[in-house]
Amino acid sequence: MTIDYRSDTFTRPTPGMLQAMAEAETGDDVFGEDPSVNRLEAMMAEFFGKAAGLYCPSGTMSNQVAIKAHTLPGDEVICGHQAHVYIYEGGGIAFNAGAQVHPIHGERGMINAAEVAAAINPDDVHKARTSLVCLENTSNRGGGCCYDWEEMVKIKSICEEHKLALHLDGARLFNALIATRQDPKAYGGVFDTISVCLNKGMGCPMGSVLLGSEAFIREARRIRKKFGGGLRQAGYMAATGIYALENHLQRLEQDHIHAKQIANALLEKTFTGHMLPVETNILIFEVIGSWNPISFAEHLIREGIKVMPISSTQVRMVTHLDITPEMVARTCEVIEGMA
Repeated sequence: MTIDYRSDTFTRPTPGMLQAMAEAETGDDVFGEDPSVNRLEAMMAEFFGKAAGLYCPSGTMSNQVAIKAHTLPGDEVICGHQAHVYIYEGGGIAFNAGAQVHPIHGERGMINAAEVAAAINPDDVHKARTSLVCLENTSNRGGGCCYDWEEMVKIKSICEEHKLALHLDGARLFNALIATRQDPKAYGGVFDTISVCLNKGMGCPMGSVLLGSEAFIREARRIRKKFGGGLRQAGYMAATGIYALENHLQRLEQDHIHAKQIANALLEKTFTGHMLPVETNILIFEVIGSWNPISFAEHLIREGIKVMPISSTQVRMVTHLDITPEMVARTCEVIEGMA
């Protein structure tokens, strides 16, 4: 048995999800005629209080479509210096939108309203035009931390004052909702656009839904086509998203419990250095002393456990749908046995 904590993208469809795929109604989504895609987009829009949705193959595509639609070439995008849109999307902001990034250091991948206000360029021909602010909730490189609701509202006020769009990379937004008990519909009132992944904690094989106004989604659909993301009989995949919304949302709490159990085992060991606070399903911690991230990962793989070194000092572990209580107990046992 292999226990894989490298990412929550490693999940496999459950039997119920496979059955939903087999029974899905399909059509040509480029023509707007895939009933399963249409249903998923409508469900997601209603859930988050937005007018419309657009199904995309990946979170990277939904983010990049949104950024392209919000900006003009030569504009500037404000985000955290560890934001997924900045460091993990292949330079897509420059390549796809022709925009540049103003990265803010922030804390645990999160930025605040004062930092956003200070980063906005003046109306000066020498400066790039600031047009968009991107937040990430939960923050991947922040160890799965969740934004404070009031801080997001303050950032929204800054954006309104300066006529900037506000986009949320909600790759793990469902995890944040379960951890904080925040209202998903309230997100629709604060953010102009939201990108929500289904292929992480929700356990789908693929898919992300971009949410916004009807006019914005019409433009986003055109951009998705240009990016090569026009989908045909995508209902087989969209059906997994529908199934996940109906069956997998509340179980995310178990992932958060599992992450805290592993964190507690690690914090008992002298080789564990600084660990970011564990709020959801991600653990990021330093490995010190006689171990380093590579040797730590190599030891665990010999025990059938996969983890991911993410820097010269840090390891990341992510709990997910395919991690069982028995796997967590085995992982804690192996960690407890390490000197």
